[in-house]
Amino acid sequence: MRIRRHQAESHESHTGIDLAPMLDFVTNLLIFFIITAVFVKEVSLEVSRPTGEMTQEQEDDPKKAAIPISILSDGTIWVDNREVDVRAVRANVERIKAVRPEAGVLIVADQNAPTGTVVDVIDAARLAAVFNITFSTGQ
Repeated sequence: MRIRRHQAESHESHTGIDLAPMLDFVTNLLIFFIITAVFVKEVSLEVSRPTGEMTQEQEDDPKKAAIPISILSDGTIWVDNREVDVRAVRANVERIKAVRPEAGVLIVADQNAPTGTVVDVIDAARLAAVFNITFSTGQ
């Protein structure tokens, strides 16, 4: 019995890498990342720093003075030098805002003040239609 050898000249074999599946895969990845990149939103907070002129202007005009809200380490809330409950913050801010319509809110929170209380006070101020909220920390 005779064994037949394959010769390269008589039989052309194709030895190469097929790139079509890899290109399909890369195209699908590219489409996926383009679509998901559209849905990524950056969350930011707009900070406007007061200039020296603005600060002097606010000190001269008591109607533009900020409404002070203090939050102590035990969660006690003081609005305009009066102790109030978190549910009464909105009403007190609205009352002061009626007298001083251009006034903002100054929240002075203790370093150990409960975060939930600070967030509740911010929400109450925003519900009272005050969008100029300034933060400060107390010792």
